[in-house]
This record gives sequence, C-alpha cells and structure tokens, in this order.
Amino acid sequence: MNKYGKVAVVMGGTSAEREVSLMSGKGVLEALQARGVDAHAFDPATKPLEALKAEGFDRAFLILHGPFGEDGTLQGALEVMGIPYTGCGVLASALGMDKLRSKLIWQALGLPIPAFEILNANSDFAAIEQKLGLPLFVKPACEGSSIGVSKVKNTGELAAAFEEAYKYDKIVIAEQFIGGGEYTAAVLGEQVLSFVKIEPATEFYDYEAKYIRDDTVYRCPAGLSAQLNEQITAYVKQAFWALGGRGWARIDFLMDEAGKPYLLEANTAPGMTSHSLFPMAAREAGLSYEDLVLQVLNSTLE
Repeated sequence: MNKYGKVAVVMGGTSAEREVSLMSGKGVLEALQARGVDAHAFDPATKPLEALKAEGFDRAFLILHGPFGEDGTLQGALEVMGIPYTGCGVLASALGMDKLRSKLIWQALGLPIPAFEILNANSDFAAIEQKLGLPLFVKPACEGSSIGVSKVKNTGELAAAFEEAYKYDKIVIAEQFIGGGEYTAAVLGEQVLSFVKIEPATEFYDYEAKYIRDDTVYRCPAGLSAQLNEQITAYVKQAFWALGGRGWARIDFLMDEAGKPYLLEANTAPGMTSHSLFPMAAREAGLSYEDLVLQVLNSTLE
C-alpha cells in the first residue's frame, strides 16, 4: 500500500450536499484504512486547500459532491498543485455538474434525452406546462442529490417550482416527465457495470428516498432485455466519452412506458454511502466496497 503514499480523502465542503459527502467520505476513509492505505480525512470547509501540499499528501480521493467539489473547480486547483486525484478531470467535471450543458452536448450527438425548457422569471409558465405536459420536473442546473427538485403535477404550479429551484442555481430547467422507470449505470474505467433500477416509495427519487428512507427498492441487475442492455450501454459509453469522462462516474437514465431509454444526467463524483447506487452495481460485478475504493484510487497511479 506504500505505492499510494499519503492519501487525502477530500470530503465535506460547503455545498448543499455536505452531509451526503461526509457520509460517503467516512465510508471511503474506513475502506482505505482497512486495506492499509495511509488515508486521512480532509475537509476544505475547515482548512485551506493549500494545506494538501503543506501536509505532504501525495494524492487525493475526491468524494466532495456538488459545487466546488464536483464542478471542475477543485480539480483545477489540484492540477495546479500537481496532486493526482480520482475521477473526472476539469472539463468533464464541469460539464457533468451542469445538467443544461451536458444535455446540449448529448442532444447534439443525437442521444435520447427528455424534452426540456430553460426557465427564468419572465418565462411563460402556462405555455411551458402545456408544451412539456404534466406532470413535469423542475430542477436547478448545477445541484445534485435532488436538492431543489420539484415534481409539478397541477396546472399553475410551475412558477412556484421555479422559485424553489432558483434558490440553488440561476439556471433552472423544466423537464418532460418520463414514467417508465428510473435507472442508473455505473461506469468504472472502460467498463459499464450492471444497471440498477430504482423504485422509490416516495413521489420520486428525492433526497429522503436516496439517503434516509429504507423502503426504496433497488434491483440489480435491472431486469432489462439483452438487446436493451446493449443499446443503453452504448448510449452510456458515448455520453461518458462526450463529456471527456475518466475514472468513474454514474450516468442516470429513464425508460418510458414503451421501453425507450432517455439519458438523464451524469454524476462525476458518485455517492458512496450505505444507500448509494455505485457500490450496489460493483457488488453485482464481484467487487466489494473496499475493492471498489481501491480500484478507483488506482486510477491516480496511471
């Protein structure tokens, strides 16, 4: 384990996803230490980032979620300091965090995505409700963990949903509802792992369903046909490549009632909590949580 040197598990931070990051980071830290890695917690909310250099860290396992940690900002700072880090680089992190820009790239490539509209205070909310149909989803472009997301079910509710999302980001998206099921694909290096189907007991797969409740049902493998698996795997690989992805990421996708897939969003710093989806897919591939963490860390040696 000496080949890794001193490893910083960068967790916490200042985004709205801080608590989730701390949960993920605790799991990663314990896994690395259990395998004999000289790993230490590092929270940028409590000490300056340059302390990574001052304290002699050789590499960083990034498990910060949300702005600063997952949007290319931290990655750029580490590039300047010359500290190898896990996961996607500056460009892929920035694009993956920005749901609007990633949608535009995938759309330009002809990849299937839900119909969407960009909202602002002057939007014709009634016209957008009619165009996209109800229900629909409203979300901030640059937040994760379903923070600020609303499901609009009734006519006239879109304006209030916009106001809620606008608290978290200046770019707000209204998105067509796709009702045939929610799934995720874990990308590890060059491999796409088994898909996970998510069946929340709540209205949708919100923050509570992701991290707090124990009645969300996960199915891995997801039960899709071999033909669909092959098709979606190709979409996921192309979506990951288009953003410039490397190392690991999750690509979430939806299915409609007719069995057509739609790419939803990318997560370039996947959650690693007890409820997280990436470890589930890894287990199906024969990788324990500790094996997965080490394999991700190994990417910093390349």
